[in-house]
Amino acid sequence: MAARRTGAALSRAGLGLLLALAAAISAAPARAAEDCFLATDLESGRVLAKQGLCAARHPPNSTFKIALALMGYDAGLLKNETQPVFDPPEGADLSRPQTRGPQTPRSWMVNSVVWYSQVLARQLGPERIAGYLKGFAYGNENMGGLKGEDEPLARFWLSSSLRISPREQIDFLRRMLKGALPVSAEAVTATERLMAIEEQPAGWLVFGKTGTGSGRHADGSLDLSRPFGWFVGFARKGAHTVVFVRFTSLDMAPPEPLGPLARRQSIAILAPVLAAQAP
Repeated sequence: MAARRTGAALSRAGLGLLLALAAAISAAPARAAEDCFLATDLESGRVLAKQGLCAARHPPNSTFKIALALMGYDAGLLKNETQPVFDPPEGADLSRPQTRGPQTPRSWMVNSVVWYSQVLARQLGPERIAGYLKGFAYGNENMGGLKGEDEPLARFWLSSSLRISPREQIDFLRRMLKGALPVSAEAVTATERLMAIEEQPAGWLVFGKTGTGSGRHADGSLDLSRPFGWFVGFARKGAHTVVFVRFTSLDMAPPEPLGPLARRQSIAILAPVLAAQAP
């Protein structure tokens, strides 16, 4: 009798998770072109929640800052959360107010400052980045950029040649957290600090990075009617860690950037998923 009651409780919990997952994802704008949410246990790799298609590759856009931070700390170019301070280079995109003026590693990650990534990428150089990408097994590892680009090194992760699937994002983060990437433990710890966010669903600490982008027309120009958004990261409580990824895309111009939307959806989905895990 007790076993039947336990089984029924677990079934109700599982149904609740599925309903919460479906409700959070259905809150996305209409005409979603592709969606994925995937959460796994760090140690075992057991899938805790899954919705949608998670195997197709897409440009990482600003989620690539996680990989760049690991490279920068491991190479000694990034020192801590406040150093180095970079000033915007000539020609930098300063269209968003929060990207103007000097930036630190922490403000780079929080404000998603593209030009800081570009300065760091130039300092790392193509050979060193290519070596890290291979060691990370990061998606297709393609740094070639778009045909005719003047400087692929400055943009290859931005709606360009570099592509990674949601499943590969999970694999990359799991290897990072398990110390299986070719970078120092100090680089991993420092990168984790940059990823910390304020939300704490079900009392878990969350670390993550958004990414927002658009598809391309045949001529290589951005197609704003095909936007996409990411939120990738992990949640931690005591000895337990859950790794997650959210990818969403539309076949219409979005009412808002999809990266921040993916973050809000992820937090909503994670709350019941994390609450169901062992304390």
